[in-house]
Amino acid sequence: MDISVIIPLYNEEESLPELFAWIQRVMNENGFSYEVIFVNDGSTDRSWQVIEELAAKSENAKGIKFRRNYGKSPALFCGFEKAQGEVVITMDADLQDSPDEIPELYRMITEEKYDLVSGYKKKRYDPLSKTLPTKLFNATARAVSGIKNLHDFNCGLKAYRKEVVKNIEVYGEMHRYIPYLAKNAGFNRIGEKVVHHQARKYGTTKFGLNRFVNGYLDLISLWFLSKFGVKPMHIFGFLGSLMFIFGFFAVVAVGAHKLYAMYSGQPYILVTDSPYFYLALTTMILGTQLFLAGFLGELIARNSPERNKYQIEKEL
Repeated sequence: MDISVIIPLYNEEESLPELFAWIQRVMNENGFSYEVIFVNDGSTDRSWQVIEELAAKSENAKGIKFRRNYGKSPALFCGFEKAQGEVVITMDADLQDSPDEIPELYRMITEEKYDLVSGYKKKRYDPLSKTLPTKLFNATARAVSGIKNLHDFNCGLKAYRKEVVKNIEVYGEMHRYIPYLAKNAGFNRIGEKVVHHQARKYGTTKFGLNRFVNGYLDLISLWFLSKFGVKPMHIFGFLGSLMFIFGFFAVVAVGAHKLYAMYSGQPYILVTDSPYFYLALTTMILGTQLFLAGFLGELIARNSPERNKYQIEKEL
């Protein structure tokens, strides 16, 4: 099979027939063998009934139904598991992504040998309250991930080699950082294509401003796990040792200052009356706790079944 199209959705009953007909037309015009996997993320409208009707009319339409709303990342994860196409395309169900982009995305994966191609909605039909935070979010994601050529990490329209989606785990709300996940898994040929963005035709957006806060927290988590996930002692142990040594020398300095004052006949106070003593002591305690956190993290990491799981591309 050439292409699997994965469409996560929540309450998009009006757009589904039009979107599927559009995908069918593009696929037939280009002679692709394909499947369209609709992942119904706990919709409360008639979305699932519409998917059932589409599946009854066409063998290319398939569906997955969640019992409740889990989010976009779980929907993509389940879609990736079921996908059989050599190239996997993801797109949103709200008709803001154009299926006319599919042939070129497919060509970039198969001919230009990209592992992943992300869409870039250069001209957007979103309000300023959405576009400005998006620009800041993408700039931060580029800096942290090191993927400098992507302008729109969160674009729903993406294309992947089959091996990519079968070797990454999308969880929580990590769908925003699939290019970063792919890079961490060893898939470094990541490209970008300017795609057409259309105004929403039906319904309303399902995402609020809290996604930007959650997005930054997820980015920090992903960066930390990619750097220190299997070696927590390298960060906690280093910081803990640094803080302990700093606190220890600060305590020595406080004691030495008192001794100097005593033997030189200058007025002095008890070490325990000095606020610097307690600051230094607190620093030593925090340093010890950080070191122990790194030690415990190392014990946990050493017993993790994922510790020696590596991405092996070929064997002879």
